[in-house]
Amino acid sequence: MRGGNKVFGVQDSPQSRGMTLGMSSQSAVTTGPGRWAILPAFVLAAIVGSTSLGAAQAQSSLRDAFLGHRGSESRKSPAPPVARYVAETGDAFILDRAAPQPLLKFENSSEVWVLSPQAAPRGDTIYKNELGEPVLRASKLGGMTLFTTERPAGDAAALMGRANSIQPPAVISVNALFQRLVAASARASRAAQHRVAFETVDDATPATSVLVADTATVTAEAFERMARDGDRNLLARVTRVLLAEGRKPGANLKGGDLTVTYAPGKGLSGRPSSKRIIKIVNK
Repeated sequence: MRGGNKVFGVQDSPQSRGMTLGMSSQSAVTTGPGRWAILPAFVLAAIVGSTSLGAAQAQSSLRDAFLGHRGSESRKSPAPPVARYVAETGDAFILDRAAPQPLLKFENSSEVWVLSPQAAPRGDTIYKNELGEPVLRASKLGGMTLFTTERPAGDAAALMGRANSIQPPAVISVNALFQRLVAASARASRAAQHRVAFETVDDATPATSVLVADTATVTAEAFERMARDGDRNLLARVTRVLLAEGRKPGANLKGGDLTVTYAPGKGLSGRPSSKRIIKIVNK
């Protein structure tokens, strides 16, 4: 034992005419008179082997570059059904694919977007909003691209991990609904720079309470978006928002009343998005 490490002695090779080729080479290197001539041969072999390995690695790297690492990506685990992503621009969002209706919510917004998945070339999936605009593209290998108004060409989005579901509850209390209407009115009033009242045309029921509350939320989101875009003339005209039940979601502006229609029984797709409200009102 030396310095805590074991040192083992090596027994000399027996001097025999039956020595194998491997034994003869070892003897020549360690004890034979030509050991300095034989050592370079071993070094040369090591260099050649190293060069071959480097060439193989370079060839593999080039192959990976052309194929986009498809071989390794195909073995990646699938993304969680509810996951958080961050785009190159810093936009963070949650994609909820745990239910038949995929939902998306940006972390800096209260609006939940309803998406429709559609098949795309190369086995990809494109998720579109209710206006038919592409919002996300999920590649067959798990990559994600986010499309926004500011970046219509798309930005790569990295998977950050699991997230909590953004699916709405089945029902909310009368008090919770009232608070949501008050909050929506306050947001719209700030955006319009004058008081905008939110009223329900039809009595809300436990079955429609969530949809009514979310309709108010996306309407307030539309007001804030119009204010950011400088659409003050339109905002100046609206003094009241009426939430009405109907056969299909939509919006209509008449005088100072903006009527936003929701259709029960269709989940969150039963109310218009903020983009649809703005598009209809701007006609």
